[in-house]
Amino acid sequence: MTIGMLEVLLLDARGLQDTDFLGGMDPYVLIQYKNQERKSSVARGEGGSPVWNEKFTFRVEYPGGEGQYKLVLKIMDKDTFSADDFLGQASIYLEDLLALGVENGKSELHPCKYRVVRTDQTYCGEIRVGINFTPKVKEEKDEIQVGGWKESDY
Repeated sequence: MTIGMLEVLLLDARGLQDTDFLGGMDPYVLIQYKNQERKSSVARGEGGSPVWNEKFTFRVEYPGGEGQYKLVLKIMDKDTFSADDFLGQASIYLEDLLALGVENGKSELHPCKYRVVRTDQTYCGEIRVGINFTPKVKEEKDEIQVGGWKESDY
């Protein structure tokens, strides 16, 4: 099993449909990978074309764990006096990227656009994301220390 770091570059979104009747949308993104979640900053007043330009990191094990190697980007609208609105989500499947990273020592998906869809599977805009995966380099000699001793006569 290889452990590494997945770096997600959240750039921007376009064509998001405004759900607010008064004022503009204040979108943010919840980024989920397996049981890890990160939250972007809120793009105040940027409406349907927000720009974040933020990096997030996730700890990744490949191969290992149950479930799919999927990155989910949920786009939400921050509301002050009510629950935040779900605008849509995009899913990025990472199994091939992780396999290439383990094989080559690093892998990258250059920033590109992914479709944002609602729960009824209708298209509602696009989000631009770039992804890098870097496996942690293992040392040649892994020493196991028990109680602070490297070697023992017993």
